[in-house]
Amino acid sequence: QVQLVESGGGLVQAGESLRLSCATSGSIFSLYTMDWYRQAPGEQRELVASINTNGTTNYTDSVKGRFTISRDNAKNTVYLQMNSLKPEDTAVYYCHARRHYGFWGQGTQVTVSS
Repeated sequence: QVQLVESGGGLVQAGESLRLSCATSGSIFSLYTMDWYRQAPGEQRELVASINTNGTTNYTDSVKGRFTISRDNAKNTVYLQMNSLKPEDTAVYYCHARRHYGFWGQGTQVTVSS
């Protein structure tokens, strides 16, 4: 079992930045690929960014160049630095850990006003 707790969400204006954190416990963090997903009202949950055990990252096209995913294995934490935020980035952001199984956090709300 892996427990995940997201933090760092909030209300910002367009163009501003936020940094999300996801603290994990319960297993060996370095063995897991870590993802950030988001879900806007009425929309399906979408994969925003991933970082694997080697540190290789992937991003959905809409956030490339604006968001950066990173991990600190010593702190068992994954981050999502979000710059140049847009109103369309408004969503609940979820942390996800995957290896043989997947585990989800409870989510953190990000609201970007225009």
